[in-house]
Amino acid sequence: MKSQFRHIALIGKTHATLVGSALSASRQVMDKLTHFLHDQGCDVAIERETAAHLGMSGHQELDVKGIGADCDLALVVGGDGTMLGFGRQLAPYGVPLIGINQGRLGFITDIPLDKIEATLRPMLQGEYTEDRRSLLHAKVMRDDRCVFDAQALNDVVVNRGGTSGMVELRIEVDGHFVATQRADGLIISTPTGSTAYALSAGGPLLYPSLRGWLMVPIAPHTLSNRPLVLADPGEIVIELVSGRDASANFDMQSLASLLPGDRILVRRSQHHALFLHPRGWSYFDTLRKKLHWNEGVA
Repeated sequence: MKSQFRHIALIGKTHATLVGSALSASRQVMDKLTHFLHDQGCDVAIERETAAHLGMSGHQELDVKGIGADCDLALVVGGDGTMLGFGRQLAPYGVPLIGINQGRLGFITDIPLDKIEATLRPMLQGEYTEDRRSLLHAKVMRDDRCVFDAQALNDVVVNRGGTSGMVELRIEVDGHFVATQRADGLIISTPTGSTAYALSAGGPLLYPSLRGWLMVPIAPHTLSNRPLVLADPGEIVIELVSGRDASANFDMQSLASLLPGDRILVRRSQHHALFLHPRGWSYFDTLRKKLHWNEGVA
């Protein structure tokens, strides 16, 4: 059977730490995927920065805008960070993504390298499960002027400076005052991000399809400040009351420096990331495997 996808983009890691044997291994995976996809009757494009970093010439090269306009599927080879970055960028175009795990944990890149062809073949023929993930849209406001605007698939995090003390934050949800708290920071997380920084800070896990967010304090001064599960709020406002060298991070991939009085406005993005998983995929299977549940149980 021929693939249901006509034009497929290949995306890989492009960061500078990918050198030597790791760079060679990534190039081999990309070459293998290119040949495999051609055999399935697909046209293949390489994301432009990926092609430059891996030295892959002789293929069609497209930037993110070109992938959004011309491709009907993107295969992302890397870790969750790579998947997060391109999931955000491709969300406005509605291009689905399949994650191939060349990283460590792999909560959202769930195809192992040694099972690429066996797993992809039925998926390309329509045997897959769709998984829509919500995004956050955040703005940093300073004197009623937007100084930073970003989207996040995992979380928006307000952090104290590396050498400074706690920050003091005033929090509102849908216009209602919640609290003024002193802490190392605050995490606003999507269900996707509930297995990331929010989990490390003591937050609960949220099923990916839930229309809700997490609000998780980071090392709060008052221990009764606990994580909250919010039922799809319209807007969260976080005001930096005090604190030196504070910052707002978006998926830990973009950053804005904050000044006292700055307000971070967090709303639901109008876009969704669309992931495709192998037929029979289960979120609970992922949790058991990645979090090592039931180890030692017969």
